Amino acid sequence: MKYVLALDQGTTSTRAIIFDKKGSIVGIAQKEFRQIYPAVGYVEHNPEDIVNSAVSVINEALKQAGLVIGDLAAIGITNQRETTIVWDRTTGEPVTNAIVWQCRRTADIAAHLKEEGLSERIYQKTGLVPDAYFSATKIKWILDNVEGAREKAERGELLFGTVDTFLMWRFSSGRIFATDPTNASRTMLFNIHTLQWDYELLQWFNIPASMLPELRSSCGLFGYTDKSVLGGEVAICGVAGDQQAALFGQLCIKEGDVKNTYGTGCFLLMNTGNKAVTSTHGLVTTLGATAGGRPPYVLEGSVFVGGAVVQWLRDELGMISTADESESWARKVSDTGGVYVVPAFTGLGAPYWDSEARGLLCGITRGTNKAHIIRAALESIAFQSADLVEAMQRDAGVNVSCLRVDGGASRNDFLMQFQSDILGVKIQRPVMEESTALGAAYLAGLSCGYWGGLKEIESQRFLGKEFTPAMQTEQRQKALQSWHAAVKAARSMR
Repeated sequence: MKYVLALDQGTTSTRAIIFDKKGSIVGIAQKEFRQIYPAVGYVEHNPEDIVNSAVSVINEALKQAGLVIGDLAAIGITNQRETTIVWDRTTGEPVTNAIVWQCRRTADIAAHLKEEGLSERIYQKTGLVPDAYFSATKIKWILDNVEGAREKAERGELLFGTVDTFLMWRFSSGRIFATDPTNASRTMLFNIHTLQWDYELLQWFNIPASMLPELRSSCGLFGYTDKSVLGGEVAICGVAGDQQAALFGQLCIKEGDVKNTYGTGCFLLMNTGNKAVTSTHGLVTTLGATAGGRPPYVLEGSVFVGGAVVQWLRDELGMISTADESESWARKVSDTGGVYVVPAFTGLGAPYWDSEARGLLCGITRGTNKAHIIRAALESIAFQSADLVEAMQRDAGVNVSCLRVDGGASRNDFLMQFQSDILGVKIQRPVMEESTALGAAYLAGLSCGYWGGLKEIESQRFLGKEFTPAMQTEQRQKALQSWHAAVKAARSMR
């Protein structure tokens, strides 16, 4: 009997999950790795930590399941997007640490693009707004600031990749240098209409085309792992950025389907089919994963700090010992007592795109206690997501009636109920909450014939829990009004 392994390389940890033909988990392993903060607003990862954690969890998941590498029919990879790695073509060694998607060091580069009047042209080509979030500004920063990097790049000696590309390069001992449209569409160098790297954009950022990986379908053979790395040759035949993988894993394969992933950040995506929706409310247009044919267009909104606000409560404030404790603390009080948390720790993402906004805790009185603050922090995740849903409804011209959810924070019943209340829509959480990994597994398994088609995997989707709104309209509107006042205050903190 064969299995499919999904490698889910995230922002704070790497996981390997082994699925059987029923879509059930037979083995799982997870390992956190270092977060590096060399300066205010800077976020880095050591690429070697990423690779080592990936190899470690693959081996551990196999061991847990009582399997060997030869028992795998295929590997699917899903990854943190936009995070940028530049390495030497010959040695495979990174020229510097990976610049993480959260990093704001390149905000000035993005601001300069806006000042030059290039925002509209960039959006027309890429569906993205000029921001430090995306890879292009990070590549430019590395070439401009790492000694000798630009000269080596111009000689064709350096390669660029998002995390999927770097992992495949290492897993194959340099034989695979490729990415898929979902990751390419997050670089700000890829034309989402022609489905090609855009040479005009490369000129604007002064990035040599020789650095860029080959484009391949999200559902298709990329190559094989090297025996010296993983102990055997296994086909890698499914690749997608984490949010598009989650969209596919939630089987949001029809136009109008919407999901929200509650991870380090929050990522709301709507499948818009063959229509590239132009956003006038701060969202981006990107590409989704597909089991065949041209990739669908996706409307996306990103919250920079979602579940990370719970980590902040735990690690920096010491208010909780584990993330799970946040729910019981939030239920100790009937409301926040007028307290609001705006977790703009690295600025605000969609729909505001304000890199200068700063985090804010407001509405405090003498009676404010720890439970109020913890509850307000959890509610901030739902408020930020509500802003995205409102923007998406206006852009797409549709009313969202149901939101499919996944990600670690989606297991928090208090948060999911409040999300339903503040949106006024149903929230559906599947039995299989590992939507991101499942999406990567589905792509790989469909590619290699492990699953016969979409109908087979659709039969495996079961609803875990549904949350329905219980908040009165007047109360909802008042809460949103106060939230927006808090956001306005956070944006005035310069």
